[in-house]
Parts: sequence; structure tokens; C-alpha cells
Amino acid sequence: MGNTLGLVPLGTLPRRTPRREEPLPNPGSFDELHRLCKDVFPAQMEGVKLVVNKVLSSHFQVAHTVHMSALGLPGYHLHAAYAGDWQLSPTEVFPTVVGDMDSSGSLNAQVLLLLAERLRAKAVFQTQQAKFLTWQFDGEYRGDDYTATLTLGNPDLIGESVIMVAHFLQSVTQRLVLGGELVYHRRPGEEGAILTLAGKYSALHWVATLNVGSGGAHASYYHRANEQVQVGVEFEANTRLQDTTFSFGYHLTLPQANMVFRGLVDSNWCVGAVLEKKMPPLPVTLALGAFLNHWRNRFHCGFSITVG
Repeated sequence: MGNTLGLVPLGTLPRRTPRREEPLPNPGSFDELHRLCKDVFPAQMEGVKLVVNKVLSSHFQVAHTVHMSALGLPGYHLHAAYAGDWQLSPTEVFPTVVGDMDSSGSLNAQVLLLLAERLRAKAVFQTQQAKFLTWQFDGEYRGDDYTATLTLGNPDLIGESVIMVAHFLQSVTQRLVLGGELVYHRRPGEEGAILTLAGKYSALHWVATLNVGSGGAHASYYHRANEQVQVGVEFEANTRLQDTTFSFGYHLTLPQANMVFRGLVDSNWCVGAVLEKKMPPLPVTLALGAFLNHWRNRFHCGFSITVG
């Protein structure tokens, strides 16, 4: 009897190729979880500032900053940066050495090293004139889909005091990242630890991030409406200080006018904005900012000129 139903024998059916799953991406550093949202908000400005940047070579550049303010004495800062030959991404170059010294002799220095293909190290030093204030050492390992970091802050073997911070982030899916932070501090007569859980979800046009633990909570939402408009919402609650803050910021780019406008408003009755204007063909950027705190009746404004 023939195949009267017209069915195809099973052996002749084409086999479905197995679906290839894309590898999970590396989640990045724990400190960069809220970075997209924070970049939307304007930086505080007060007084008059002049910044002159000078590129001496492809590896070395310096910057001179003069700041005059009604809240303090005029100050001068010398900033120097060295970048090596090993570039892993547009924002990561190894080794990197950055230093900033003011007119009083205080120094902030940072050294970034690539010990292996996946292992990074960082050292941070801060002095006030001839006295050390902070010294910190970081070690970060980046796997295919996870990042583990260990930080030691102000280690003192003689005084038996140290601050240790451990971070871990794991990419669960292409869009979801989960992890946590453990902060341990020890000094004579005092010892404690704080655990914080973290999560980040990245969609096509928005990113939502949440940190929650015994010390409080930090949530942020970033949304990119189009090429010109970005907005960010941030919520912070501190259980120790019994303080809660809600902030809304926006970032507006006008490429035809070479202008960038950032603004904010928060729950402390503070509003502020910064306008940046580039002056092509000159390598000059002008910035004007104003911040008003209605609750404390304080007003600050600033103006800066950046050359180079």
C-alpha cells in the first residue's frame, strides 16, 4: 500500500539546527552601576574657573586650573596624566597615572595597572600637605560574565584598623545583572559589616538600577528619549542619617548650536542648571551655572572657561 496520506517519512525531514545562545556580557564595575544616570545631572559650580589643557604627547597631558570663589581663598591646581600603550577600550588605557596638586601642596594621585588580561589593579593616595589622609588599593578580576573586586582602604597593621570592600556582579541574562557589596570595617573597639544587594536591568532606551541594604537604598532610572534628550531620576535613603532625597535631572544636547544644557530639581527644594557652549573653531568651552536652594535660602552661581 502506498503512502495515501501524503506524509513524508521521518528520516527525510530536515533537522532543526540547534539555536546558538549569545554569550553573556561582562557586567562592568560595581561603581559604574548608576553612572549613566549620574552623568545626566549638572556638576555644582561656584565662582570663576579657568582651565587650560595642554597635550604634550600622545601619552602625556597637563592641565592648569585657577579657581576664584567668594566662599574661600583663590586656588591653583596642576593636573597631570600619563596613559600607556595598552588600550582595551575607548575609556580604558593601561598603565595610567593621574595626579592633581593644589597650591597648598595637597596631592591626589591614582595609578591603574593591568596585571593580566583579566586582572586590574588600582592604587589611590590622598595627602593634605605633608600628611597622608587616604591610601586605597583595589584588585578587580573581570570574567566573561562576572566581575569580582576587593578594596582595602587605609590599612594599618600597627593600629589594627582597616576598611575592606568586596564587590561581585553577575550577568544573569543579556539585560539583567545581579550582585552585591560587602563593607567590613575594623578599628580598636569597633567592628562591623554592611551588606548591600544590587540589581541592574538594561533595556534598549532605558536603564533601571537598585541598591538596597541595611545602610539604606539607592535607586536610579535613566532614559534616553532621542539623540538630544536624556533624563534621569534618582532616589537615595540613608538609614543612619534618617534622610531621604529624590532628584530629577535632564540633559539636552543642541548639536547645531554646539550647546549642552543640564538641569536638576530635588526634594530639598534645590534647583540648578549648567549651560555649556563650545566656540569652534577655537578650542574654547564656556560654562555658566546657577544653583538655588529655596529651603536654606542659598544661591550659588559659577562661570568657567576651558581652553584645549
